[in-house]
Order: sequence, then structure tokens, then C-alpha cells
Amino acid sequence: MERDDLIEFYFNLGLKYKDIVQTLDLHGISISERHLHRILRARHLYRQKYDLDTGIDFIIDQLQGPGRDHGYRWTKCKQNGISIRKEDVRLILALLDPVGSQIRQSRRLRRRQYFAAGPNFIWHIDSYDKLKPYGICINGCIDGYSRRIIWLRGAYTNSGPKVIGGYFVEAIELIGGVPKLVRTDMGTENVVIRDIQRYLRSDDEDDRAGDGSYITGASNANQRIESWWGIIRKEGIESWITMLGELKDEGLFCEILISMEIILHPCS
Repeated sequence: MERDDLIEFYFNLGLKYKDIVQTLDLHGISISERHLHRILRARHLYRQKYDLDTGIDFIIDQLQGPGRDHGYRWTKCKQNGISIRKEDVRLILALLDPVGSQIRQSRRLRRRQYFAAGPNFIWHIDSYDKLKPYGICINGCIDGYSRRIIWLRGAYTNSGPKVIGGYFVEAIELIGGVPKLVRTDMGTENVVIRDIQRYLRSDDEDDRAGDGSYITGASNANQRIESWWGIIRKEGIESWITMLGELKDEGLFCEILISMEIILHPCS
């Protein structure tokens, strides 16, 4: 093969410019990388050439063939060696396939909108179980509007309704009232909080009085408290999880617990 044909061959294989120069040297052809660029330009070979016209033709061909149901096509353009911007692909699809674009847009995952009218409008309550295997059970409550931490407590359990209910009673005594709404997951550990909240709001006359003052849902959708768990893990708990996990893997964790039991409850 001639020199320029070899260059085009290795270029189409995807070799980097410096690798093409080194490979040509094995064929007894010595050129600089700068000269390689000139040869590639002369043969209209561009690695990052922006090719809008080819992109439009490719998308039209896709829409008229079996690829019409494949959705967003920027990745397919890249896979076929077409350099084109994502935004241009979106605009082309909106012009050529407005119905399909509208359908895809309607199925797009949208971020949930959060609303809290003011302080103590809604409290978010949840338990944090990452340290539970080591006997540290954390429960927390955060105000949805101000993100004030109403309580953050650790105990031997976070699944006892009376324990979690006790945190709630202490909080409303300290604040001097109850929130308009309480949001928890559907776990049985929250039944005491549910009953207290509904009872204390039973005589109110707003649209959220009584049973409507307590709402439940999936734990991972409890936005404010889930966000707080992410912060607390990053800022401090992660190191404890790592350390306790290492102790457990080395078989030392049980020995430490036994030693603590002896200290706390010495034999008579």
C-alpha cells in the first residue's frame, strides 16, 4: 500500500495520531505528526469534524426505517462516526418528528416539586439503619420548610413505636405545639406518632385536620429527611461505618461488645 493509503487505513482503525506515526515507522515511512495532519486534511479526514448535513440525513434515514422507534439518536450518531451536538439532534427531531418528540417528552422523568408553607408546616420523620448492625439505631425528624433538625436520636432500637413516639412527645412539648403535617414511611414503628398527631389535630378546622394531618409514603421519597441522611453520612457517619465494618471483618467487634457488657454489668 502507498503511504497515504496506509495513513487512511490506520486512521479508519481509530489509531491516535502519534500511534499512526509510530506504525508508519515500522513500514519504513518516517513523517512528523505535523506532516500527518497535513496529509489527513488533504484527504478530508477529520477526527472531530462537525457534520450537521450528514447528521440530518442519518436522522431522516432512521425516521423512515426501522429505527423510527429508537427515541433519542445522538448516541447512534456517535456510533456511526457522525460528529453532531446533542442540542442539534434534539432540534432536528422536534422538526422532523414532532409527535414522537412530544410523546418522549411526556414520558420524561420530572423532578418532584416540593412545597412547605412555613415553619412547622410539615415534619419529616425517618430512621437511619446503616449503623443498626452495630447496635446504634438512629431516628430523626426535620422541618420541611426551614430544615431545622427537630430531633436526632440514637438508641438500642428505632423500631419500637413507644421509643419513636417518645421522641415526638418530647419535641412537641419543647416547641409548644404540633406541626400541621407529619410525614413518615408506612412502618409500624410510627403508629404511636400517627395516633398522637391525629388526636392533637382532631379539633382543628383546616383542611388537614384529624386523619389528614398524618401522611405516609415510601421512605426513599421522603425528600427532606433523605437529603439529611445523605449529608450526615458524608460529614461524619461514613468513617464510623468503615471502622466498625473493619472491626467486624477482623472478628474484633463481638469482643468489644463483650468487654462493654462486662464493664456495664460487672459480675457480683
